[in-house]
Amino acid sequence: MTFQIERIKINIEPLRQEIINHKVYAAIKDVEDLKIFMKFHVYAVWDFMSLLKALQNNLTCTSIPWFPKGSADTRYLINEIVVGEESDVDLEGNRKSHFELYLDAMQQCGADTAQIQKFIKVLKETNDLDTSFKYAETPVEAQNFVNFTFDIINSQKDYLQSAIFTFGREDLIPGMFISIVNDIHQNFPESISIFKYYLDRHIEVDGDHHSHLALQMTENLCAQNDDYWQEAELATIDSLKKRLDLWNGAYNEINLRRHS
Repeated sequence: MTFQIERIKINIEPLRQEIINHKVYAAIKDVEDLKIFMKFHVYAVWDFMSLLKALQNNLTCTSIPWFPKGSADTRYLINEIVVGEESDVDLEGNRKSHFELYLDAMQQCGADTAQIQKFIKVLKETNDLDTSFKYAETPVEAQNFVNFTFDIINSQKDYLQSAIFTFGREDLIPGMFISIVNDIHQNFPESISIFKYYLDRHIEVDGDHHSHLALQMTENLCAQNDDYWQEAELATIDSLKKRLDLWNGAYNEINLRRHS
């Protein structure tokens, strides 16, 4: 691992700890609280897939006629991640993207998927995020989170896309949250078995195998360019701040439910 990777890890650690120890996790006491959390989190799950495909588009040839593009090592890294994220398996062994698996988990526990479904439907029709947010009545914190991700996507800077993918998304689910979900699962196994499976897969696939691939991808793309590394660190910090804001939005809505 390069000193640049270590430097980013050291500099973002305070923000990572804020996210990992966020009060939203302790606020989740039952399935109803979890439904609120999922309503916010699903936007991060969806735009993660968009970030993933932006990287694949930039780092590999996805058009016809085909030509070799970039480094074969980097092509391997992103393609390997895409396979796991876009076509994993559900509890029955059926192929599903992690986003589709998350929607299944929401539906099983009774969380409202109408908002995210309407957002996607309008986005397909208009290709306009603001219009889609408006029609879906997307929480403002989720809007800001997605808008930031798409600013990075639209920058066409693959090294920034890789940086926020690597440091801002892959390993932010804390043990405390896993413990809370396990406790709820013991009481309501028929309601959140899919969500528990989603988290287990996230830890097994994303937190281990994919995180190593993503680190290598970022290292390849930034290489020895100091400006790239500096930009990557700043983008990562901004992405973590947007995650904190997203969690704050979920916490505030859970808290409002508890005191209404």
